[in-house]
Amino acid sequence: MTTGEGLSGDTGGGGAAGGSGLAERVLAALRGEGATLAVAESLTGGLLAATLVDVPGASTVLRGSVTAYATDIKASVLGVDEGLLAVHGPVHPVVARQMADGVRRLLGATYGLATTGVAGPDPQDGQPVGTVHVALAGPAGTAAASPRLSGERATIRRDTVTAALELLLERVANDSPAR
Repeated sequence: MTTGEGLSGDTGGGGAAGGSGLAERVLAALRGEGATLAVAESLTGGLLAATLVDVPGASTVLRGSVTAYATDIKASVLGVDEGLLAVHGPVHPVVARQMADGVRRLLGATYGLATTGVAGPDPQDGQPVGTVHVALAGPAGTAAASPRLSGERATIRRDTVTAALELLLERVANDSPAR
């Protein structure tokens, strides 16, 4: 199965080939640093992990993933603060940071990468469609980005994968050579 299945009719550029090329660069950078990766996903529902494992040899870097689609799983499995979830809901940059940190610890990886947001078709918890937060936890701390995305559900999910991989690639480049 490729990440492009079911996405060929989307607009928004890049497609699976663009995501795959970016995933290849991310995995090569991590491999070059001797680093590992764990992924926590919500709105992308496994698409980020699937994009990574589409690259041959991903198993040398990717430790695993948690698809924490339900809010209570974010707390019980990934350790996201229940009070934060109660006040702000699951679509918040600090939630993304805590998801990234939680999956990093849970799976014993150098880096944790997380996605949360609203892909649509309807708003969620007062957040409009296209509200997205991606976060990264690593040896130098956490970082988050909140791109405002638009388009159909599949486009938003795919563009979120791209945003997450770009955040990780930038961090790995900045962290090198000190891990």
